[in-house]
Amino acid sequence: MATNKQLLGKGIKYLTGALPLMFIGPSLIYNAFQNQKNDWHYLVLGIGIVACLSSMLLIFLGLKIIMKGIFND
Repeated sequence: MATNKQLLGKGIKYLTGALPLMFIGPSLIYNAFQNQKNDWHYLVLGIGIVACLSSMLLIFLGLKIIMKGIFND
């Protein structure tokens, strides 16, 4: 039972793409709530929420691809 190294590498790429979004998203949300007097408040908040959601999606897809590569599913 050998692992598929191509799928494993693809899954790791997804996880490395999610890593910066895990830090950028919450910091943007925090920044948006600190600057509520600014006109750009809702735009920054929306971008932060999208960054957090895309991070969760990339983590899910990355782990799914890694499991597929490990277990040859």
